[in-house]
Amino acid sequence: QVQLVESGGGMVQAGGSLRLSCSASGLTFSTYNMGWFRQAPGKEREFVAGINKDGERTHYVDSAKGRFTISRDSAKNTVYLQMNSLKPDDTAVYYCAARYFYIGAPWLANAMQYWGKGTLVTVSS
Repeated sequence: QVQLVESGGGMVQAGGSLRLSCSASGLTFSTYNMGWFRQAPGKEREFVAGINKDGERTHYVDSAKGRFTISRDSAKNTVYLQMNSLKPDDTAVYYCAARYFYIGAPWLANAMQYWGKGTLVTVSS
């Protein structure tokens, strides 16, 4: 049974930082692309950052570039999202997601196979 468990969310002031973690079990971590998505109240779930199975390629939504960094630790079966210079617009529930690797796999919510339950990030102004 695949499980993705997020942690690290919380409340922070604008300009602050948080690091989210996602611990994966029940899958062969090294064969899965891993991504972070978020969903703000009243909005659709959107892609934030993704990292391929080898950790060699990363992808970001434009609003996250230069502020967020995704990384993975294969020894710990964990993917991270370091978030700096946080803004109130970053307030959302952040979800970890996994997709078995294939060439050209899109970073779309409906393309991901497994999801965590999410962790809430609140950024106050």
